[in-house]
Amino acid sequence: MTALTCALKEWAIAVEALLQGELILLLRKGGIRETGGKFQVQCDRVALFPTVEHQKSDWLKPAYQGQVTESTTRPDAIAFAGWAEITEIIPVTDPAIVAHLTPFHIWTEAWAAERLAWKPKQPLLALLLRAHRFATPHTVEYQPHFGGCRSWLDLAPPLDATGSEAVLSDRAYGERVAAIRAILSSAD
Repeated sequence: MTALTCALKEWAIAVEALLQGELILLLRKGGIRETGGKFQVQCDRVALFPTVEHQKSDWLKPAYQGQVTESTTRPDAIAFAGWAEITEIIPVTDPAIVAHLTPFHIWTEAWAAERLAWKPKQPLLALLLRAHRFATPHTVEYQPHFGGCRSWLDLAPPLDATGSEAVLSDRAYGERVAAIRAILSSAD
């Protein structure tokens, strides 16, 4: 795989944590402009689109709060530093499980509980992502369809992922996935 045509919008702070190997778990329910108002995974290999839309420092654990940029200004260009493979999609409906996942993400326990409670008939989706850094970062001029509360964007032209490096070794990624699966299986 060398070309990425799909991007996942995520808070810039979360994208940076993914690309630093600090994070492999995203919690999603979807944006206002999602098809049917539900989050659905459209691609399993995605360019990581960093956004400051909706990014709020008080929704983050203290270690990440000082790293947040809150802005309503549209950027002229988007800098893509990496991409991720979505290796698992796990629906979560149990508030206790959401609380137990707190050590594995950057958000506060209260934020995660609020996400679960929003649209209560829909599960919170736990996405496990294996992040990779581009050999050469890509800068893409901002396009009007990049804006708004949506998770997925089409990229044209595609971004070249040739020479990308995984940020975590197979072993390190596997250990984190196993720890998360252990929490999830405790609910079965």
